Amino acid sequence: MESKPVTTERTTDWPTLPSGDWTDTLESLHLWTQIVGKIRMVQMPWINHSWSVPLYLTSRGMGTSLVPYGGHGFELEFDLLGHSLRLSTTTGEQRSVPLESRTVASFYSEVLDSMRSVGMPVRIHPVPSEIADAIPFPEDDKHQSYDPDHARALWQALIHSSRVFTRFRAGFRGKVSPVHFFWGSFDLAVTRFSGRPAPPHPGGIPNFPDDVAQEAYSHEVTSCGFWPGNREAPDPIFYAYAYPTPDGFATAKVHPAEAFWLEALGEFALPYDAVRKASDPDSYLMEFLESTHAAAADLAGWDRESLECRHPDGPDWWQSRSDRAN
Repeated sequence: MESKPVTTERTTDWPTLPSGDWTDTLESLHLWTQIVGKIRMVQMPWINHSWSVPLYLTSRGMGTSLVPYGGHGFELEFDLLGHSLRLSTTTGEQRSVPLESRTVASFYSEVLDSMRSVGMPVRIHPVPSEIADAIPFPEDDKHQSYDPDHARALWQALIHSSRVFTRFRAGFRGKVSPVHFFWGSFDLAVTRFSGRPAPPHPGGIPNFPDDVAQEAYSHEVTSCGFWPGNREAPDPIFYAYAYPTPDGFATAKVHPAEAFWLEALGEFALPYDAVRKASDPDSYLMEFLESTHAAAADLAGWDRESLECRHPDGPDWWQSRSDRAN
């Protein structure tokens, strides 16, 4: 199946990211989002492939969306414009936890105290997920850096990435995930499913139960996302992979030319800076998403004719109605 042309507005204002310089802030934010994400996880009913676990982008940062608590509910939002964690409940209570240079231990304590103060106490497993040799939250006095400009830059990059990922998601009518932020791996992702079962995932992810990994990858997928980097690999990238990895995927011809294969991770990568510097960053990134998916899906024999949308902007009757409204 030929890839479909995509029309996008020219968006050249993707932010320059402080690669390497922002590592300390990223590490603190990673751990803080894990605390908030675990609160959402323990209160939500399980949704397949861990879709009850991630956070979602908001107009001011990222948050849990509405989480049930008995007959009521609450929402936690990282406000990366005002630099606070905001707790709001359906009973009208509000609390605010400052985002500033502070230890993970103090943040953990204040967040749980805030939940108790609004009558919604929670208990979470206090060990970070998907991090080797992780320090339990109540004992972590090591990570305590927060630069507001670095946090805001991350959010701006996520907003731009989410816009393109959402359009990419719209081009698939099979089962497809939301565009969501996984706090364990600290990345924004969207995943397409073929509908066919996959072989059991081998597991082995640090502080991550094997049965959770096996359920997450119970069916064939192609997945893509944005990862801001870490201390060992400081350059932010977009990535794309398939599970199971089809034969020949590593040597498949994908676009644009700056994309490359990461053998250690079994995925294609595209430098964030290559996207930012492109004359049309949205279309440049979309080319990467479309070409990597097409390569994996063709090699794995997906029924692309049935699964993909010929009209990602909606059927003709919807587009005509939208044109009249404008």
